[in-house]
Amino acid sequence: MTVDSLRNYLQRLDEKNDLIEIEDRISWNLEASALTMLANEQDHGIPLFEDVDGMRLVGDPYRGSQRRPWDRIAQGIDLPRDISRQEFYRETISRLQNPRDPVTISSEDAPCKEITRVEDEVDLLEFPWPYIHAGDGGRYSNLHTLVVSDPDSDWIDWSYHRAMMHDNETASVLLLAGEQTPNLFYYKYEREDKPMPVAIAVGTEPAVQYTSVMWIPTGRSEAAFAGGLKESPIELVPCETNDLLVPATAELIIEGEIIPNIRLDEGPFGDYFGYMHGPRRSMPTLRVTGITHRKQPIIPFCVEGTGVGYTENSTSSMEVGCVGPDATLGLQAGGFEIDQCVPWSSTPRGAYVVSTGNTDPGYLHELANFIFTTWGMLHVDFFVFVDADIDPFDQREVLEALVLHADPDSDFHQFGVETMPKVPLNIYQTPSEKGNVQTGTSKAKTAKAYIDATRGNEDLDTSTVDNDLQNWARSILEDAGAKPDMLPFTDSAQRGGSR
Repeated sequence: MTVDSLRNYLQRLDEKNDLIEIEDRISWNLEASALTMLANEQDHGIPLFEDVDGMRLVGDPYRGSQRRPWDRIAQGIDLPRDISRQEFYRETISRLQNPRDPVTISSEDAPCKEITRVEDEVDLLEFPWPYIHAGDGGRYSNLHTLVVSDPDSDWIDWSYHRAMMHDNETASVLLLAGEQTPNLFYYKYEREDKPMPVAIAVGTEPAVQYTSVMWIPTGRSEAAFAGGLKESPIELVPCETNDLLVPATAELIIEGEIIPNIRLDEGPFGDYFGYMHGPRRSMPTLRVTGITHRKQPIIPFCVEGTGVGYTENSTSSMEVGCVGPDATLGLQAGGFEIDQCVPWSSTPRGAYVVSTGNTDPGYLHELANFIFTTWGMLHVDFFVFVDADIDPFDQREVLEALVLHADPDSDFHQFGVETMPKVPLNIYQTPSEKGNVQTGTSKAKTAKAYIDATRGNEDLDTSTVDNDLQNWARSILEDAGAKPDMLPFTDSAQRGGSR
């Protein structure tokens, strides 16, 4: 059965004893996030808080297990929970290549319309938005889909920008210059002094949440790609106070407008690399005009801040599980001869590996220039290029390529320090270097770098492995009772050799 809502997804987890339902009353004030972070660190199931001031929160619902960060992402689109990363990657790419247009349903049939509040009836603080880290600037919604429309076309964009609640009807939204939504949408409205209609869909079905973090090409429909991921059309429904269409099975919809030339404080916030990002910044202001929701809505949130080296929250797991396949398709659509583009699983928000059959230095430089000037790469500082026969999922193979083939003198390339777009969230930037909201970046910007770890013209035989001997060793160990999954050093298709 297709996974068509957050509730349906959580039910799947529950059936696999992978959901921890907490009946005790829990506070949104640090308690829910503390319990979620402990579950994340200890690789426990997903915590569902049934009583947060009488409402429900779910902590990091898409966080993968520590050894398999893509496994719950896969379950969200009805793939087997034991699927290998390579199989998951191939299936995700295949589904993205077959998008399905959404369908529009009536408000009467839309679960997100069970309760409707507009204008003076709205109250943002009716809901238990969590205060996630001690030191955060406020309470946040940080796992949702932001829906906006292009004022010059019928293009609708889905994206993912956190919102800090200020009072009953206003919030500040993190829109950083260089990202697609502010650059291609908000600044158009603001230049004409017009409010930008928006909707924030909270607790969407998994396919919607996944496409919101992907690098869907400019002008294309995230809703159609989400339908491809789900293998059936996404159901949309009109908002009550603007013309936007929103996912009908979402738990909660915040309707409103981002007001031109008005800013509110945002942050600081405990950010994805595991530090408290500051200083407090001014960000565009959302005025809420309507709220619709399901009865007893479930509000998901992400505990950012587990730090580099971990994929123990929803956004890191989604980076590993969703962005790599999408980036591969995007680079191939851009005309580049790449095999795979893969986030480094231990630091998916900072470094990627690209395997390619074309290792000409000029070609790699052109490819790097394309990557670093693409909005989707705003957060990524490092790329490693490896030969097509290197498995980019295998960090040991990548590290071996780095050590053997990347000359620190000639193969490490710092790239466009003064001109590259950059998100000002890195800890190595000082507050003054982080710049202001208008530019989003400092005068110093931030370095981008790539490493050419391809063999180039070298013709070295680095293999010291006798495959027949290796297969013989494996068969002996398996016959003696060793678990096959603990013997990954040979391809299963090659197994069966004897000696």
